[in-house]
Amino acid sequence: MNPVNFFANPPIPVSGESCEDLWRQANLRVERISSSATPDPGLYDQEQDEWVMLVEGRAVLEVAGRRVPLGPGDYLVIPAHTPHRVLETHPEPRCLWLAVHLYPAGTAQA
Repeated sequence: MNPVNFFANPPIPVSGESCEDLWRQANLRVERISSSATPDPGLYDQEQDEWVMLVEGRAVLEVAGRRVPLGPGDYLVIPAHTPHRVLETHPEPRCLWLAVHLYPAGTAQA
């Protein structure tokens, strides 16, 4: 098995986000997310718990109605069915995220 660099060739979306699966197994999904300077205003309400870390850039999330500013290295856990969205992303440096999704046991991954 050869190593892959997390920072190598991330997609740069024109708007919203680009999500890439890095690893999936059973009820676990690990993904790399690249954000544009124009976040998708949609509100997420996911069936799975999500651990997310902003690896690079600056962003502001709304989690359960609260503004949460994030910088490089900041992470948080978003429990299942907690409404959340990206409010702001700074274009330089780009926002690059690492997310781990834990789905309920016995459910299929989206």
